[in-house]
Amino acid sequence: MAVRSLPKTGIKADQASPDQSGSLPGLLLEWYDRHRRILPWRFAPGEVADPYRVWLSEIMLQQTTVATVGPYFKNFLDRWPTVNDLAAADLDDVLRAWAGLGYYARARNLHKCAVAVAAQHGGRFPDTEEGLLSLPGIGAYTAAAILAIAFDKPATAMDGNVERVMARLNAVTDPLPGSKPVLRAHAAALVPDRRPGDYTQALFDLGATICAPRKPRCILCPWADACAARKLGIAEDLPAKTAKAAKPTRRALAFVLTDARGHVALRRRPEKGLLGGMMEVPTTPWEAAPAPTLVGSRPHAPLAGIDWKPLPGIVRHTFTHFEFEITVVTGRAAGAGGGADLIWVAPDALGDEALPTVMAKILRHGLGKGLT
Repeated sequence: MAVRSLPKTGIKADQASPDQSGSLPGLLLEWYDRHRRILPWRFAPGEVADPYRVWLSEIMLQQTTVATVGPYFKNFLDRWPTVNDLAAADLDDVLRAWAGLGYYARARNLHKCAVAVAAQHGGRFPDTEEGLLSLPGIGAYTAAAILAIAFDKPATAMDGNVERVMARLNAVTDPLPGSKPVLRAHAAALVPDRRPGDYTQALFDLGATICAPRKPRCILCPWADACAARKLGIAEDLPAKTAKAAKPTRRALAFVLTDARGHVALRRRPEKGLLGGMMEVPTTPWEAAPAPTLVGSRPHAPLAGIDWKPLPGIVRHTFTHFEFEITVVTGRAAGAGGGADLIWVAPDALGDEALPTVMAKILRHGLGKGLT
């Protein structure tokens, strides 16, 4: 491992005085007390943290930006102020409220977790790592974040921001993901016994606002004097990452079907798998093959005997592991409704359905109008 020792600062985290003055955690907490971000889920100094709000925000923030999450977080709290309220909610309502945040398995696990906390723990989140890890949708990172932020217990919450800060602070030049254990060890060595929740949030803020992926603002960093990568002039090059393989492309044909009333045909995806339980426009199988032709796709059409009309252009969407290209065809049923597995929705009610982003794109293209 190409790892440099943590630069000496005169005091180690585990030897810090009660106020931690001069230690790396102490310097970071002093900075945080002056510069902490005001976030919808963050608690003011002296305010008792609510584990439900901490958990909800952490699940929402996975693979998503702070700016995107804010309105969703507020909406969820308005509709379901407690974990018991969320547990009692209909899953379809939760999926509708989640639509647009992506990674929809998180929404299903969010509901499952709420049910488990309500049924098995009396509506109170466990305050141990073992207890938290036993809940649906909670992994090592989320458990550590909840322990630290909600219960103020020393825990090592490793997200991308923390990995970047640790790589630079210690000049770890081996690429991710192989360097994760070393970065975690460095992070764990710094977690203080005093104010671990504030320290954890401070580290998140440091990575998000100062130790940014591009053009880190080292002059403003409370750890600048101790940062090995800064001294070597390689801060912006870290953390190194193993080159990713090019994403494969899958293709499908989507059938945007309306009836005599102008209602649009949707159907529900299987509960398991990608976009599980969400609503979709009927499509052909998503395959890594050339764009499907209308003639070859007719067996997958939602209704027989429809005069399908191909639309020009391609709808494109990026998933985590593949690119998706969709050819759209439109058709009109002679009567109202039809099709055993189809759900017919008025155009002005489409925004109320649990439509993932890719399906909203298909409908905007197929209907030729905005979709809110």
